[in-house]
Amino acid sequence: MNDLDIAKSVPPHPIRLITQKLGLPEEKIEPYGKFKAKLDLELIQEEKVQQSKLILVTAITPTPAGEGKTTVTIGLSDALNDLGKNSIAVIREPSLGPVFGLKGGAAGGGWSQVIPMEDINLHFTGDFHAIEKSNNLLAALLDNAIQSKVKNLQIDPRSILWKRAMDMNDRALRNIVCGLGGKSGGVPRETGFQITAASEVMAILCMSQNLEDLKSRFAKIYLGDRLDGSPVFASDLNAQGAMATLMKEAIKPNIVQTLGHHPALIHGGPFANIAQGTNSILATKMGMSLGEYAVTEAGFGSDLGAEKFFNIKCREAGISPKATVLVATIRALKYHGGKPLTDLETEDLEALEKGLPNLEHHLESLKKFEIPVVVAINVFKSDTEAEKKLLIDFCKKLNVPVALSEGWEKGGSGCLGLAKLVIQEAENCNRSFKPTYELEDSVVDKIKKVSQKVYGASDIILSPKAQNQLKKIESLRYQKLPICIAKTQKSISDQEKLIGRPRDFKITIREFEFAAGAGFLIPMAGEILRMPGLPAKPAAESMDISSNGDINGLF
Repeated sequence: MNDLDIAKSVPPHPIRLITQKLGLPEEKIEPYGKFKAKLDLELIQEEKVQQSKLILVTAITPTPAGEGKTTVTIGLSDALNDLGKNSIAVIREPSLGPVFGLKGGAAGGGWSQVIPMEDINLHFTGDFHAIEKSNNLLAALLDNAIQSKVKNLQIDPRSILWKRAMDMNDRALRNIVCGLGGKSGGVPRETGFQITAASEVMAILCMSQNLEDLKSRFAKIYLGDRLDGSPVFASDLNAQGAMATLMKEAIKPNIVQTLGHHPALIHGGPFANIAQGTNSILATKMGMSLGEYAVTEAGFGSDLGAEKFFNIKCREAGISPKATVLVATIRALKYHGGKPLTDLETEDLEALEKGLPNLEHHLESLKKFEIPVVVAINVFKSDTEAEKKLLIDFCKKLNVPVALSEGWEKGGSGCLGLAKLVIQEAENCNRSFKPTYELEDSVVDKIKKVSQKVYGASDIILSPKAQNQLKKIESLRYQKLPICIAKTQKSISDQEKLIGRPRDFKITIREFEFAAGAGFLIPMAGEILRMPGLPAKPAAESMDISSNGDINGLF
């Protein structure tokens, strides 16, 4: 059976039964149909947050299909519940772009999924739509301000940074000209669209801690400049109130269930190659308020996911994991050892051994955060006993706890060994993470520290444009913000073809983007697409719905 078949084979419990297990009062639950609901923000209790054990799941450098962080997260949370621990999985919402594009859905896999899988991967509770509309409202207000003779802010159309958003892969909208049609059509200018997950509104949602904080962050969005060079913010358009109004329901975390009928929270979905790559602070704190354990994920690989989770999210939220789970797959390690993507299912101990330095690098960089690390080998049917033994022996040689994660095939029961290791490490951890840099460091030093300590680069290079933008950063007083480096997820470096463990490379920052509302700077390393395109054979071509509403082809 495929993922959808498995998901359909397990009738979900009414969401009321799931929330009753957590002891939640009915007045704090807002059902969206029978099997999903939103939770009142008043359920977050800081005292319980500090008592809960947060577990971070991240990964080695992934193949294009990903290495199963969400599957491991769900399987591990189910296993913790099976061992008598009150655990809640906290994950991101899927974007429609990948669902209809190449990667497919993001609700886990096999017997480690969240359900109702079809709802979660499609419109869910409408959060992405609210984010999109809030983003595009600001764009409409901005173009209206340029056109207006009544409220003329002297905005320079050439300087505008804000783009419209749509939750679909559509490369034709990356670069467009708007404002055509004569005087009544607005002022013509170059602009474009970005996928909703790349919008700063998404990043802001995931960094906000309440509705007032959300509104305050919206006000700080930097849009561009006036003709005299002074900055224009969303507050200059009085946009923040209306934007926050559109988000009044979207700000509340969503609760669903795993196939094991244990609770799971899903909220927000920024990508890690262009934003912070993890669910909302609100959802994570909600999970920590309601569970003894909260298991969450961040990534692509740990160079993007874990680094930003620690240095941006944990720093802002005042939280720290008790253990980090590093997901590794034999197929990805063989790929990093030089084996073609089309031939990863055949045994190749030589390629596997050559790919092990990638795993070793991620372990070394994670240990610098001073939080215990456990390796989870996400098992595939093609993995041989010899390959599994080689990988386990390598981890033991490095004195790193390691366990097979068979959640795809067995659900929580396939992750019991992993869960026992996580419990052991988490209960013995009584320290907080060590950040890679201090906020008082210069912007250049922050980039250099992440590049050297996390990526393993020898140095950094700033383009002339990036160097010039440093002056703008100082004039806007953004130099003490954390950094969120945007780079390829396909390599530890900023060059996607450098697989394995690259050495003696430099990270090149070509320019900066300002996410002032979200509260971080974005140094751009390489060409990162904020609006992906569909592949030659989109997943959408395999999807269909029957006359009675049964969906097929959703993976």
